[in-house]
Amino acid sequence: MKVFIAEDEPPARERLVEALSRIAPQVRVVGHADSVRATAEWLATQPPPDLLLLDIQLSDGLSLELFDARELAVPVIFTTAFDQFAIAAFRALAVDYLLKPIDEPALAQAIAKAERLRRGFGSDVMTVLAELQRPRWRQRLLGRKASAFQAFDVSELAYVVSLDKLSHAVLHDGSRLLLETPLAELETQLDPAQFFRANRQTLLAARAVAGFAAAGKGRLKLQLRPALAGELFVSQERAAEFKAWLER
Repeated sequence: MKVFIAEDEPPARERLVEALSRIAPQVRVVGHADSVRATAEWLATQPPPDLLLLDIQLSDGLSLELFDARELAVPVIFTTAFDQFAIAAFRALAVDYLLKPIDEPALAQAIAKAERLRRGFGSDVMTVLAELQRPRWRQRLLGRKASAFQAFDVSELAYVVSLDKLSHAVLHDGSRLLLETPLAELETQLDPAQFFRANRQTLLAARAVAGFAAAGKGRLKLQLRPALAGELFVSQERAAEFKAWLER
């Protein structure tokens, strides 16, 4: 099984290679890189490996960008210290998503899973992954204003704000409705290509982002349409992910 590794921390890469030699002797590491650009160049010039092991945050950006730029027909196991990229990772048809420090039994299980898929489905493995992981995103929601209920298409939703544990939906026409679904649950039901969790209180649609600006300390200050009461910031830790999401 030919594996390519993208990891920008040499000690972490060495630990990963050593772990693979212990738990999966059938694996041969055929290349590695520490950046999105170098990984893209390697994939463009070399025969495709059987599996990619990708750290999400590389030296020049997010490895998730690789899946925006091209159709990669290679299964991938993501390795990362951050759990907030999980939904985006599985949109890229990940075989697994492992949090650092990498647990060797979990890595062995992920490798075995990738190997079973390769042996069982061969060149059709990506089609199978796509079918297994095809999400069924919500298309309609039910909101309430006073005692009157109103159903609306998700495409009408600009953003959702959580206040006092209640989810308040704001539509593109400025209408405001109370939702019965908690914000955290709603996030898992809406297409992450269209909706982004800006912070704990706010889930927003791409169409609602009128613009943004640097706000110091790596943060971004967002301007929404319709306007949001108060200021909305994206943290330094999520700024790169937000920009990548907005460009999709």
